[in-house]
Amino acid sequence: MSGLVIIGASYAGVQAGISAREKGYQAPIRIVADEIHLPYQRPPLSKAFLSGDVAHNSLFLRGEDYFKTQGIELVLGHRAIGLDRAAGRIALEGGDSLSFDQLVIATGSRARRLSVPGHERDGIVYLRTLDDALHLKPRLEAASDVVIVGGGFIGLEVASTAAKAGKKVTLIEAQSRLLERAVSPLISQFLLDSHRSHGLDIRFNESVVAIEGNGAVHEVVCSSGVRVRADLIVAGIGGIANDELAAQADITCTNGIDVDEHGLTSAPNIYAAGDVSNHHNGFAGRRVRLEAVQNATDQGKAVGAIIAGKPEAYDAVPRFWSDQYDAKLQIVGLSAPTDSAVIRGSMDDGKFSVFYYRDGKLTAVDSINRPGDQMIARRLITASLSPTPEQAADLSFDLKKFEAGK
Repeated sequence: MSGLVIIGASYAGVQAGISAREKGYQAPIRIVADEIHLPYQRPPLSKAFLSGDVAHNSLFLRGEDYFKTQGIELVLGHRAIGLDRAAGRIALEGGDSLSFDQLVIATGSRARRLSVPGHERDGIVYLRTLDDALHLKPRLEAASDVVIVGGGFIGLEVASTAAKAGKKVTLIEAQSRLLERAVSPLISQFLLDSHRSHGLDIRFNESVVAIEGNGAVHEVVCSSGVRVRADLIVAGIGGIANDELAAQADITCTNGIDVDEHGLTSAPNIYAAGDVSNHHNGFAGRRVRLEAVQNATDQGKAVGAIIAGKPEAYDAVPRFWSDQYDAKLQIVGLSAPTDSAVIRGSMDDGKFSVFYYRDGKLTAVDSINRPGDQMIARRLITASLSPTPEQAADLSFDLKKFEAGK
Protein backbone atom coordinates (compact mmCIF):
# COMPACT_ATOMS: atom_id res chain seq x y z
CA MET A 1 0.00 0.00 0.00
CA SER A 2 1.54 3.30 -1.08
CA GLY A 3 -0.58 6.39 -1.73
CA LEU A 4 -0.14 9.54 0.37
CA VAL A 5 1.86 9.56 3.59
CA ILE A 6 1.82 12.65 5.81
CA ILE A 7 4.36 13.09 8.58
CA GLY A 8 2.86 15.29 11.28
CA ALA A 9 -0.65 15.34 12.75
CA SER A 10 -1.18 19.00 13.54
CA TYR A 11 -2.99 21.67 11.50
CA ALA A 12 -0.97 21.47 8.27
CA GLY A 13 -0.76 17.69 8.10
CA VAL A 14 -4.39 17.06 8.99
CA GLN A 15 -5.63 19.73 6.58
CA ALA A 16 -3.48 18.36 3.75
CA GLY A 17 -5.07 14.93 4.20
CA ILE A 18 -8.61 16.30 4.49
CA SER A 19 -8.21 18.61 1.47
CA ALA A 20 -6.71 15.87 -0.69
CA ARG A 21 -9.66 13.61 0.11
CA GLU A 22 -12.22 16.38 -0.40
CA LYS A 23 -10.66 17.24 -3.79
CA GLY A 24 -11.09 13.65 -4.96
CA TYR A 25 -7.86 11.85 -4.03
CA GLN A 26 -8.77 8.15 -3.96
CA ALA A 27 -5.56 6.39 -2.89
CA PRO A 28 -4.77 5.50 0.75
CA ILE A 29 -3.88 8.34 3.10
CA ARG A 30 -1.86 7.75 6.26
CA ILE A 31 -0.93 10.39 8.82
CA VAL A 32 2.12 9.50 10.93
CA ALA A 33 2.86 11.25 14.22
CA ASP A 34 5.18 10.68 17.14
CA GLU A 35 2.52 11.85 19.60
CA ILE A 36 -0.09 9.39 20.83
CA HIS A 37 -2.92 11.92 20.99
CA LEU A 38 -5.55 12.52 18.35
CA PRO A 39 -4.79 15.72 16.40
CA TYR A 40 -5.54 18.63 18.73
CA GLN A 41 -5.80 22.41 18.96
CA ARG A 42 -2.63 24.11 20.11
CA PRO A 43 -3.60 27.76 20.87
CA PRO A 44 -5.61 26.84 24.03
CA LEU A 45 -2.59 25.09 25.56
CA SER A 46 -1.09 28.35 26.86
CA LYS A 47 -4.44 29.83 27.89
CA ALA A 48 -7.76 28.03 28.43
CA PHE A 49 -6.31 24.55 28.90
CA LEU A 50 -3.59 25.74 31.24
CA SER A 51 -6.13 27.66 33.32
CA GLY A 52 -8.53 24.71 33.47
CA ASP A 53 -11.28 26.36 31.41
CA VAL A 54 -10.93 23.81 28.59
CA ALA A 55 -10.72 20.09 29.23
CA HIS A 56 -8.30 17.67 27.58
CA ASN A 57 -11.02 15.94 25.54
CA SER A 58 -12.28 19.27 24.17
CA LEU A 59 -9.01 19.97 22.33
CA PHE A 60 -9.29 17.45 19.51
CA LEU A 61 -9.56 18.82 15.97
CA ARG A 62 -11.62 15.84 14.79
CA GLY A 63 -12.89 12.67 16.40
CA GLU A 64 -11.46 9.28 15.55
CA ASP A 65 -14.64 8.34 13.67
CA TYR A 66 -14.20 11.28 11.31
CA PHE A 67 -10.83 10.03 10.10
CA LYS A 68 -12.21 6.52 9.65
CA THR A 69 -15.13 7.87 7.62
CA GLN A 70 -12.74 9.83 5.39
CA GLY A 71 -10.52 6.81 4.90
CA ILE A 72 -7.57 8.51 6.59
CA GLU A 73 -5.48 6.16 8.73
CA LEU A 74 -3.81 7.64 11.82
CA VAL A 75 -0.47 6.06 12.65
CA LEU A 76 0.08 7.59 16.09
CA GLY A 77 2.98 7.10 18.47
CA HIS A 78 5.44 6.38 15.64
CA ARG A 79 8.37 8.70 14.96
CA ALA A 80 9.68 8.98 11.40
CA ILE A 81 13.48 8.74 11.53
CA GLY A 82 14.52 8.30 7.90
CA LEU A 83 13.51 9.21 4.37
CA ASP A 84 14.58 7.26 1.28
CA ARG A 85 13.54 9.38 -1.68
CA ALA A 86 14.60 6.89 -4.34
CA ALA A 87 12.67 4.03 -2.78
CA GLY A 88 9.70 6.19 -1.80
CA ARG A 89 9.85 5.01 1.79
CA ILE A 90 10.06 6.45 5.29
CA ALA A 91 11.64 4.57 8.18
CA LEU A 92 9.93 4.54 11.57
CA GLU A 93 11.55 4.22 14.95
CA GLY A 94 11.42 0.59 15.97
CA GLY A 95 12.19 -0.85 12.55
CA ASP A 96 8.93 -0.47 10.61
CA SER A 97 8.65 1.52 7.37
CA LEU A 98 5.96 2.96 5.10
CA SER A 99 6.05 3.34 1.32
CA PHE A 100 4.56 6.37 -0.43
CA ASP A 101 3.72 7.78 -3.84
CA GLN A 102 3.42 11.31 -2.43
CA LEU A 103 4.83 12.54 0.86
CA VAL A 104 3.92 15.59 2.95
CA ILE A 105 6.33 16.72 5.64
CA ALA A 106 4.36 18.69 8.23
CA THR A 107 6.60 18.12 11.23
CA GLY A 108 6.21 21.64 12.60
CA SER A 109 8.74 23.18 14.94
CA ARG A 110 10.07 22.52 18.41
CA ALA A 111 10.78 24.84 21.30
CA ARG A 112 14.24 26.34 21.40
CA ARG A 113 15.99 25.21 24.59
CA LEU A 114 17.99 27.25 27.05
CA SER A 115 21.69 26.38 26.94
CA VAL A 116 23.00 28.33 29.93
CA PRO A 117 24.62 26.67 32.95
CA GLY A 118 21.88 25.03 34.98
CA HIS A 119 19.52 24.58 32.04
CA GLU A 120 19.08 20.89 32.88
CA ARG A 121 17.57 21.58 36.32
CA ASP A 122 14.13 20.24 37.12
CA GLY A 123 11.45 22.93 37.09
CA ILE A 124 12.44 24.46 33.74
CA VAL A 125 9.65 23.80 31.29
CA TYR A 126 8.67 24.56 27.69
CA LEU A 127 5.28 24.68 26.01
CA ARG A 128 4.81 23.35 22.49
CA THR A 129 2.77 20.16 22.73
CA LEU A 130 -0.13 18.73 24.71
CA ASP A 131 2.33 16.62 26.70
CA ASP A 132 4.22 19.83 27.55
CA ALA A 133 0.97 21.41 28.74
CA LEU A 134 0.03 18.34 30.79
CA HIS A 135 3.47 18.54 32.41
CA LEU A 136 3.24 22.29 33.02
CA LYS A 137 -0.32 22.54 34.35
CA PRO A 138 0.16 20.95 37.81
CA ARG A 139 3.51 22.66 38.23
CA LEU A 140 1.93 26.05 37.54
CA GLU A 141 -0.88 25.33 39.99
CA ALA A 142 1.67 24.51 42.71
CA ALA A 143 4.07 27.37 41.97
CA SER A 144 4.31 30.68 43.80
CA ASP A 145 7.10 32.51 41.96
CA VAL A 146 7.10 32.07 38.20
CA VAL A 147 9.79 33.36 35.84
CA ILE A 148 8.95 33.61 32.15
CA VAL A 149 11.93 33.79 29.81
CA GLY A 150 10.88 35.47 26.57
CA GLY A 151 8.33 38.17 25.75
CA GLY A 152 6.87 36.52 22.65
CA PHE A 153 3.36 35.14 22.19
CA ILE A 154 3.87 31.97 24.24
CA GLY A 155 5.63 33.78 27.06
CA LEU A 156 3.01 36.51 27.31
CA GLU A 157 0.08 34.09 27.16
CA VAL A 158 1.52 31.89 29.91
CA ALA A 159 2.35 35.01 31.92
CA SER A 160 -1.27 36.15 31.58
CA THR A 161 -2.58 32.76 32.71
CA ALA A 162 -0.17 32.66 35.66
CA ALA A 163 -0.96 36.21 36.77
CA LYS A 164 -4.71 35.57 36.65
CA ALA A 165 -4.10 32.53 38.86
CA GLY A 166 -2.49 34.78 41.48
CA LYS A 167 1.14 33.88 40.86
CA LYS A 168 4.02 36.30 41.26
CA VAL A 169 5.37 36.58 37.72
CA THR A 170 8.64 38.01 36.45
CA LEU A 171 9.20 38.18 32.70
CA ILE A 172 12.72 38.49 31.30
CA GLU A 173 13.03 39.76 27.72
CA ALA A 174 16.28 40.26 25.80
CA GLN A 175 14.77 42.85 23.44
CA SER A 176 13.76 46.41 24.27
CA ARG A 177 10.00 45.78 24.08
CA LEU A 178 7.37 43.04 23.92
CA LEU A 179 6.77 41.24 20.60
CA GLU A 180 9.40 43.49 19.06
CA ARG A 181 9.56 41.58 15.76
CA ALA A 182 5.80 41.14 15.44
CA VAL A 183 3.97 44.35 16.32
CA SER A 184 4.40 48.13 16.44
CA PRO A 185 5.69 49.99 19.50
CA LEU A 186 2.09 51.16 20.07
CA ILE A 187 0.82 47.58 20.52
CA SER A 188 3.89 46.68 22.57
CA GLN A 189 3.24 49.58 24.96
CA PHE A 190 -0.43 48.71 25.33
CA LEU A 191 0.40 45.10 26.19
CA LEU A 192 3.17 46.22 28.56
CA ASP A 193 0.75 48.47 30.43
CA SER A 194 -1.80 45.66 30.58
CA HIS A 195 0.65 43.13 31.98
CA ARG A 196 2.09 45.56 34.52
CA SER A 197 -1.42 46.44 35.68
CA HIS A 198 -1.82 42.75 36.53
CA GLY A 199 1.32 42.78 38.67
CA LEU A 200 3.99 41.51 36.27
CA ASP A 201 7.60 42.51 36.83
CA ILE A 202 8.91 42.88 33.28
CA ARG A 203 12.63 43.37 32.65
CA PHE A 204 13.85 44.38 29.20
CA ASN A 205 17.33 44.17 27.68
CA GLU A 206 18.12 41.29 30.00
CA SER A 207 19.24 37.78 29.13
CA VAL A 208 19.55 34.72 31.33
CA VAL A 209 23.19 33.72 31.87
CA ALA A 210 22.74 30.94 34.45
CA ILE A 211 20.22 29.13 36.60
CA GLU A 212 21.34 28.28 40.10
CA GLY A 213 19.81 27.23 43.41
CA ASN A 214 19.09 24.33 45.71
CA GLY A 215 16.35 21.77 45.25
CA ALA A 216 13.08 23.11 43.87
CA VAL A 217 14.04 26.76 44.36
CA HIS A 218 15.89 28.41 41.49
CA GLU A 219 17.79 31.62 41.10
CA VAL A 220 17.68 33.00 37.57
CA VAL A 221 20.88 34.97 37.03
CA CYS A 222 20.48 37.82 34.54
CA SER A 223 23.11 39.50 32.40
CA SER A 224 22.93 42.60 34.61
CA GLY A 225 23.79 40.50 37.66
CA VAL A 226 20.25 40.62 39.04
CA ARG A 227 19.01 37.35 40.55
CA VAL A 228 15.32 36.42 40.40
CA ARG A 229 13.81 33.72 42.61
CA ALA A 230 11.59 31.11 40.97
CA ASP A 231 10.03 27.76 41.78
CA LEU A 232 8.96 27.45 38.13
CA ILE A 233 10.68 28.68 34.98
CA VAL A 234 8.85 28.73 31.65
CA ALA A 235 11.07 29.36 28.62
CA GLY A 236 9.48 30.71 25.45
CA ILE A 237 12.45 31.78 23.36
CA GLY A 238 11.32 30.78 19.88
CA GLY A 239 11.02 27.72 17.72
CA ILE A 240 13.29 25.63 15.50
CA ALA A 241 11.95 23.99 12.33
CA ASN A 242 11.88 20.19 12.43
CA ASP A 243 13.46 19.91 8.99
CA GLU A 244 16.07 17.24 9.75
CA LEU A 245 14.36 14.48 7.74
CA ALA A 246 14.29 16.66 4.65
CA ALA A 247 17.84 17.93 5.09
CA GLN A 248 19.21 14.40 5.51
CA ALA A 249 17.48 13.45 2.25
CA ASP A 250 19.17 16.37 0.43
CA ILE A 251 15.96 18.37 0.12
CA THR A 252 16.70 22.10 0.04
CA CYS A 253 16.25 23.71 3.46
CA THR A 254 16.76 27.34 4.49
CA ASN A 255 15.45 27.90 8.02
CA GLY A 256 12.87 25.26 7.26
CA ILE A 257 12.05 23.31 4.10
CA ASP A 258 11.98 25.47 0.97
CA VAL A 259 8.69 25.14 -0.92
CA ASP A 260 6.93 26.79 -3.85
CA GLU A 261 3.42 28.25 -3.91
CA HIS A 262 1.93 24.73 -3.94
CA GLY A 263 4.09 23.41 -1.10
CA LEU A 264 6.34 21.39 -3.43
CA THR A 265 9.91 20.91 -2.20
CA SER A 266 13.03 20.49 -4.33
CA ALA A 267 12.18 16.77 -4.57
CA PRO A 268 9.40 15.51 -6.88
CA ASN A 269 6.26 14.30 -5.09
CA ILE A 270 7.49 15.54 -1.71
CA TYR A 271 5.69 18.49 -0.15
CA ALA A 272 5.96 20.48 3.07
CA ALA A 273 3.51 22.71 4.90
CA GLY A 274 3.09 24.60 8.15
CA ASP A 275 5.73 25.73 10.64
CA VAL A 276 8.42 23.57 9.02
CA SER A 277 8.10 25.20 5.58
CA ASN A 278 9.82 28.26 4.18
CA HIS A 279 7.99 29.97 1.31
CA HIS A 280 8.09 33.16 -0.70
CA ASN A 281 5.35 35.36 0.68
CA GLY A 282 4.01 38.05 -1.61
CA PHE A 283 2.84 40.18 1.31
CA ALA A 284 6.30 40.16 2.88
CA GLY A 285 8.15 40.37 -0.44
CA ARG A 286 10.62 37.71 0.68
CA ARG A 287 10.92 34.12 1.88
CA VAL A 288 9.54 33.56 5.36
CA ARG A 289 8.82 30.74 7.78
CA LEU A 290 5.59 31.50 9.61
CA GLU A 291 4.56 29.81 12.84
CA ALA A 292 0.80 30.30 12.86
CA VAL A 293 -2.33 28.16 12.79
CA GLN A 294 -3.85 30.00 9.84
CA ASN A 295 -0.72 29.69 7.73
CA ALA A 296 -0.48 25.97 8.48
CA THR A 297 -4.13 25.41 7.58
CA ASP A 298 -3.94 27.43 4.35
CA GLN A 299 -0.74 25.73 3.24
CA GLY A 300 -2.25 22.35 4.06
CA LYS A 301 -5.18 23.17 1.77
CA ALA A 302 -2.82 24.09 -1.08
CA VAL A 303 -0.80 20.89 -0.68
CA GLY A 304 -3.91 18.72 -0.52
CA ALA A 305 -5.29 20.36 -3.65
CA ILE A 306 -2.22 19.76 -5.83
CA ILE A 307 -1.89 16.16 -4.61
CA ALA A 308 -5.49 15.62 -5.75
CA GLY A 309 -4.60 17.07 -9.14
CA LYS A 310 -6.50 20.33 -8.63
CA PRO A 311 -3.77 22.87 -7.87
CA GLU A 312 -4.65 26.02 -5.97
CA ALA A 313 -1.66 28.20 -5.13
CA TYR A 314 -1.16 29.33 -1.55
CA ASP A 315 -1.67 33.10 -1.53
CA ALA A 316 -3.61 33.74 1.69
CA VAL A 317 -3.00 36.84 3.79
CA PRO A 318 -1.11 35.80 6.95
CA ARG A 319 -3.14 36.04 10.16
CA PHE A 320 -2.24 35.69 13.81
CA TRP A 321 -3.99 36.14 17.15
CA SER A 322 -3.31 36.10 20.86
CA ASP A 323 -5.51 36.40 23.97
CA GLN A 324 -4.00 38.11 27.02
CA TYR A 325 -6.32 39.04 29.90
CA ASP A 326 -9.28 40.85 28.30
CA ALA A 327 -7.24 41.94 25.26
CA LYS A 328 -7.72 40.05 22.01
CA LEU A 329 -4.83 40.86 19.71
CA GLN A 330 -5.44 40.07 16.03
CA ILE A 331 -2.98 40.63 13.19
CA VAL A 332 -3.57 40.47 9.46
CA GLY A 333 -0.77 40.97 6.95
CA LEU A 334 2.95 41.37 7.56
CA SER A 335 4.33 44.72 8.67
CA ALA A 336 7.94 45.90 8.71
CA PRO A 337 9.74 48.16 11.22
CA THR A 338 10.02 50.92 8.60
CA ASP A 339 6.27 50.98 7.81
CA SER A 340 4.36 54.09 8.82
CA ALA A 341 1.55 53.56 11.32
CA VAL A 342 -1.88 55.13 11.78
CA ILE A 343 -4.19 54.52 14.77
CA ARG A 344 -7.93 53.95 14.39
CA GLY A 345 -9.96 53.84 17.61
CA SER A 346 -9.00 54.56 21.21
CA MET A 347 -6.01 53.13 23.01
CA ASP A 348 -7.42 54.46 26.29
CA ASP A 349 -10.59 52.41 25.79
CA GLY A 350 -8.60 49.31 24.84
CA LYS A 351 -10.27 49.12 21.43
CA PHE A 352 -8.07 50.26 18.57
CA SER A 353 -6.25 49.21 15.41
CA VAL A 354 -2.90 50.15 13.93
CA PHE A 355 -2.84 50.40 10.13
CA TYR A 356 0.59 49.95 8.55
CA TYR A 357 1.59 51.56 5.25
CA ARG A 358 4.55 51.04 2.95
CA ASP A 359 4.91 53.29 -0.10
CA GLY A 360 1.30 54.33 0.29
CA LYS A 361 0.02 50.73 0.35
CA LEU A 362 -1.72 49.05 3.27
CA THR A 363 0.47 46.14 4.39
CA ALA A 364 -0.96 45.01 7.74
CA VAL A 365 -3.39 45.83 10.52
CA ASP A 366 -2.95 45.03 14.21
CA SER A 367 -6.13 45.23 16.29
CA ILE A 368 -6.92 45.16 19.99
CA ASN A 369 -10.56 44.21 20.59
CA ARG A 370 -11.68 45.44 17.15
CA PRO A 371 -12.53 42.28 15.16
CA GLY A 372 -14.52 44.27 12.59
CA ASP A 373 -11.39 46.08 11.45
CA GLN A 374 -9.68 42.73 10.96
CA MET A 375 -12.42 41.34 8.77
CA ILE A 376 -12.40 44.27 6.38
CA ALA A 377 -8.61 44.71 6.48
CA ARG A 378 -8.13 41.16 5.31
CA ARG A 379 -10.26 41.83 2.25
CA LEU A 380 -8.56 45.16 1.58
CA ILE A 381 -5.07 43.67 1.73
CA THR A 382 -6.07 40.68 -0.39
CA ALA A 383 -7.50 42.97 -3.06
CA SER A 384 -4.60 45.44 -2.74
CA LEU A 385 -7.04 48.24 -1.87
CA SER A 386 -5.67 50.90 0.44
CA PRO A 387 -7.65 53.59 2.22
CA THR A 388 -5.45 56.61 2.74
CA PRO A 389 -3.93 57.00 6.20
CA GLU A 390 -6.29 59.91 6.82
CA GLN A 391 -9.31 57.80 5.86
CA ALA A 392 -8.19 54.88 8.02
CA ALA A 393 -7.75 57.12 11.05
CA ASP A 394 -11.08 58.92 10.58
CA LEU A 395 -13.64 57.05 12.70
CA SER A 396 -16.47 58.59 10.67
CA PHE A 397 -15.05 56.90 7.58
CA ASP A 398 -16.57 53.50 6.95
CA LEU A 399 -13.97 51.05 5.67
CA LYS A 400 -16.69 48.81 4.30
CA LYS A 401 -17.99 51.67 2.18
CA PHE A 402 -14.46 52.26 0.93
CA GLU A 403 -14.16 48.65 -0.19
CA ALA A 404 -17.62 48.73 -1.81
CA GLY A 405 -16.73 51.92 -3.64
CA LYS A 406 -13.66 50.31 -5.15
